[in-house]
Amino acid sequence: MKETLTGEPVPAPAPGADRYPALDLANSAVTLPGGRALDLLATPADATGWLTGRDLAPAGSDLREPCAARLRALRAEIRSLLASRVGGHPASTGALATVNEALTRAPAASLLHWDPVHGPYRAAAHPTTQLVEHALAVLAADAADLLTGPDAERLTACGSAPCDRYLLRHGRRHWCSTRCGDRARAARAYARRGGRGRRDRETAEG
Repeated sequence: MKETLTGEPVPAPAPGADRYPALDLANSAVTLPGGRALDLLATPADATGWLTGRDLAPAGSDLREPCAARLRALRAEIRSLLASRVGGHPASTGALATVNEALTRAPAASLLHWDPVHGPYRAAAHPTTQLVEHALAVLAADAADLLTGPDAERLTACGSAPCDRYLLRHGRRHWCSTRCGDRARAARAYARRGGRGRRDRETAEG
């Protein structure tokens, strides 16, 4: 199992995350057993590693905190849209606006600027900023494809609390990993045993 820079084990990708980077992005923040939180984008170095590991940034990239914060902000809004789709309730206008802005922000050409002394000139955005704009646009487009495409019907949330990852359902599977499936089955078995125990006690007392 991979580890973060701090040594925290990284869960294997949820079903569908290998096909949809936006789903992988949404799952880059997860609640682990015991209520521990894991954020794969917690630091600029984490965010850089996440992007380069998915070919969304070239090797040797060096993001700063403002760019990492933008990636985390897009993640939050994509998670909001996935929750709306899974829960069957209206999407927030803020989430839609954030994703749509990311879709339209990838620079396609050198932009026109104006210098007070020399007048108009054209220049590309700062390389790091341009890199992040491109990555955000790719992730936003991928989220839009997931939410509007045929796989949207398979989108679901992991059914093993406290895990809060999303996945593409295969058959009746509602768990993002074998570990979560085992935990959910154990919880159901425990609940059934508890129910039988209560009924036995009530029968004995009656």
